Amino acid sequence: MSRGRRDVMVLVASLAVFAVCAVIAADGRVGPIERAAFHAVNGLPNWLYGPMLAFQYLGVLAMPLIVAVGALAFRRWRLAAALVLVVPCKLALERVVKWLVQRERPGDHGRRRDPARGAPGRAELVSGHAIITFAIAGLLALVLPRRWGVVAFVLATLNAVARVYLGAHNPLDVVGGAAIGLAIAAVLDLALDVARGHGGSRPGQAAATGEDRAA
Repeated sequence: MSRGRRDVMVLVASLAVFAVCAVIAADGRVGPIERAAFHAVNGLPNWLYGPMLAFQYLGVLAMPLIVAVGALAFRRWRLAAALVLVVPCKLALERVVKWLVQRERPGDHGRRRDPARGAPGRAELVSGHAIITFAIAGLLALVLPRRWGVVAFVLATLNAVARVYLGAHNPLDVVGGAAIGLAIAAVLDLALDVARGHGGSRPGQAAATGEDRAA
């Protein structure tokens, strides 16, 4: 499958998932199924607080910039540029979505373990943490070996679970955020061809060329 076709498929699928989340959350309430899923995660044992708090920090706004520094160290200029662009993309899209859809804050119906959250009240649909972690994972999966790409997505998923466990977001908030994050990654790859190496070739192409020469 070509890069462009793959990215378009990811973009369309991600936007479809987000649209479903937005439609469900449009009335501002948390339905019984989502509420049950929230309590299943939010009610996990207290000894998980430390690990979950650590996973939460994977989604801070500075994380794409930190990973970009690592990309620069490996001379992955396109990847580094894409990671830097994740920040303004996240801020812009998050503002639009949160302006469109608002609903119950998890603190109204569950335990709030997140010390950074304010008083219970109105909350927005998407999780900014999930946007960041899934955008990073989507970009890293383009350049890393498959097993490490899986690790990136596992960490992103743990971050999303942590946001629900800590009472900062409802389940659809993190699902919608993950969808937007993957959409950002797809658009940035369409624009920058992230996997193209500093030498002008993509990793798979370079490997194939080396095998041809050896033959």
